[in-house]
Amino acid sequence: MAEILEVIMIVSFGFSWPMNVVKSYRARTTKGKSLAFLCLIFFGYIAGIASKFMNPVYMASFASKWYVLFFYILNLLMVGVDLLLYVRNRKLDQQRAKETV
Repeated sequence: MAEILEVIMIVSFGFSWPMNVVKSYRARTTKGKSLAFLCLIFFGYIAGIASKFMNPVYMASFASKWYVLFFYILNLLMVGVDLLLYVRNRKLDQQRAKETV
């Protein structure tokens, strides 16, 4: 049951991150975004992935439970894209600030 709940959590986040990435892309600003939050989430996914590799029970059944790790990695990539968009949007914010001065 715990594994099913974990998959539900990861899939729920998996549906949320692409929407967040699209919003960041379209917004072209960092307003309303928190770099610290994104970094903490990114680090959290790395820790979650590492925990899977360090869990002998999970690794023993990896052939039948690979999909859990797949969603962790997919979510990590989505947060990584959002971090890259944050950097882009920050540069755009700085350019706009220079233009208005």
